[in-house]
Amino acid sequence: MPIDHVPAGFSNDGFVRSPSGVLVPAVIDPFHRALHHVAPAGLVGQTTQTAGMRRLEAISGKTVGARNLWMGQTHVPASTASANHHHGDSETAIYVVSGNPVFVFLDVDGEEPVETRIETGPGDYVFVPPFVPHREENPDPGTEAVVVIARTTQEAIVVNLDYLDWAQVDPSTPGTAGPSDC
Repeated sequence: MPIDHVPAGFSNDGFVRSPSGVLVPAVIDPFHRALHHVAPAGLVGQTTQTAGMRRLEAISGKTVGARNLWMGQTHVPASTASANHHHGDSETAIYVVSGNPVFVFLDVDGEEPVETRIETGPGDYVFVPPFVPHREENPDPGTEAVVVIARTTQEAIVVNLDYLDWAQVDPSTPGTAGPSDC
């Protein structure tokens, strides 16, 4: 079957022909047509940080042009607790790679607020809903905790808080803290 020559850039019914001759939907820009590989040496440390932990960025708008996703690693040294923080309007999924990190949040659904601790280990997953104040702790005196994090925003929204309390959360302004009156 003969193949007709169609020049690159030709558009027909919502498709564009790439330089290699493949028809690609016109809404997909050239940058988003290929996979992007980020090796461990390519992780970026210039992201918003929280005291007591170190975030390394792998997949984001800055690193690979992601539109709706941020992914990276967080390292919590032995015998360390992070500062209190939340991640604005971003949902966060956490996968525990090593160590036994503890995730602490203020459960406000009962009659009294209760500081709740979720103890985890390698292979566990944790979901952090938008705006939930929390902190990570690593009670192990000799082992660093490492987790992989994925967020539903292309950048790492991190709002550091004075307290593990909802009074500093302002959901009307995603990614920013509200009044600090507690």
